[in-house]
Amino acid sequence: MSVAIVEGPAILIGYAYRLDLETEAPLFAEHAEIIAQVRLKPSAPDVLATLRTDDATLTRRSDCLLSLTIPAHDTSRFEPGSVVLDMVRVDARPSLPLGFLLEIPVMLPVTRDLS
Repeated sequence: MSVAIVEGPAILIGYAYRLDLETEAPLFAEHAEIIAQVRLKPSAPDVLATLRTDDATLTRRSDCLLSLTIPAHDTSRFEPGSVVLDMVRVDARPSLPLGFLLEIPVMLPVTRDLS
């Protein structure tokens, strides 16, 4: 397994988060059903958020581009540090892990509690 570290935006607690994922291989087939679970670490029992292609928290843009959105109501339950997620195609039998793991920093914003 190879490891690549890529700089990207941190999740700000209480705000919606969006990230575009671009891959070299065509991982995001046109009718793929993909699910991602966000956890504190891979071994954590609690799921902090579930992202899906059928609710637009995961949106396919092309075979190599996917937009990921974590709604503000989910990030409001996060704590400073980081979260992890991977993705699995659930339309394939058996389910097919897409072969990558993201670790995203989580920060407490200075401007918060505006509602």
